[in-house]
Amino acid sequence: MDGGSPDLHHLRPWRRIDRRVSRQIMVGKVPVGGGAPITVQTMTNTVTADAEATIAQIRRAEEAGADIVRVSCPDEDSTAAFAKIARAVSVPLVADIHFHYRRGIEAATAGAACLRINPGNIGKPERVREVIQAAKDHGCSMRIGVNAGSLEPDLLEKYGEPCPEAMVESALKHAAILEDHDFRAYKISVKASDPFLTVAAYQQLAEATDAPLHLGVTEAGALRTGTVKSSIGIGSLLWAGIGDTIRVSLAADPVEEVKVGHDILKSLGLRQRGVNVIACPSCARQGFDVIKTVEALEQRLAHIAEPISLSIIGCVVNGPGEALMTDLGFTGGGKGAGMVYVAGKQDHKCDNDQMIDHIVALVEKRAEEMRGA
Repeated sequence: MDGGSPDLHHLRPWRRIDRRVSRQIMVGKVPVGGGAPITVQTMTNTVTADAEATIAQIRRAEEAGADIVRVSCPDEDSTAAFAKIARAVSVPLVADIHFHYRRGIEAATAGAACLRINPGNIGKPERVREVIQAAKDHGCSMRIGVNAGSLEPDLLEKYGEPCPEAMVESALKHAAILEDHDFRAYKISVKASDPFLTVAAYQQLAEATDAPLHLGVTEAGALRTGTVKSSIGIGSLLWAGIGDTIRVSLAADPVEEVKVGHDILKSLGLRQRGVNVIACPSCARQGFDVIKTVEALEQRLAHIAEPISLSIIGCVVNGPGEALMTDLGFTGGGKGAGMVYVAGKQDHKCDNDQMIDHIVALVEKRAEEMRGA
């Protein structure tokens, strides 16, 4: 459940992001592009043929807020399991297809909502035509996925190295194949592990097509470094209004990818899901252990999907001002107690040793009220 915070940030012109206008496609029941909310994706890392493990991972990702999940289909065993997986989950699935055209046809038949494919690596024109026809017959959209690390040899020879121009040329060449077969339900990605190359490629692509764009910094790295790289690359593009759906690529649990994706969107005011905790870094002025408190609150409030802002500030220097802008707040400074703020106003005091349980209860009550509204 997404919505807006009551802090009126969305009315301030210096916070407004003017999104690029793109055409809209459907990934199953989820709209992508055309002004629809920016969606968050992840990809399973289980063996797809192990349907039960894959289903369990998809469900955890969905609980974390994944709108779309991609599943790799490298062999016939994978596409055979795909049908069972698709029936068992409610989130739309993207089948990741490379090289073998039959896997694309099988995945479309098995219930894929989208095929991630490069028409150029499928082979003969008649095979491309068969995959496109299968997508049409089963209501699948497609993603043209260009990666700097796997560009066509002729483009590498032409440009000398992976560069924005080569990536965009590859994407448009593949898009033309789909267009020639009267298929326009596609989105495009042009990813690199270098955020500079990624951003430059997407900027050029955004000027060259009205197709919805799938953003990502590919192979970004482990949880911390990958989060930083992805936030720089994806965040820069979103800030410029470019992007319709995102995937944060981390060498980590797919659930972490979903969390980081939502945090990027939340930071830019593009979507609000879950509790947005605003916390000070702590210092000698703190009236309670801010770091341990925030860690505990984030864990205990992870199940909340409603958009609620919460400020946790250690002292009265910035605490009251931050609390003015949040739904709920707690500011330290008293002897063993602090002030609880509700809707930006002082409401009551609470002892530090009871504060975590008390704040959790207040947030859960607020979430329940929002669900019933």
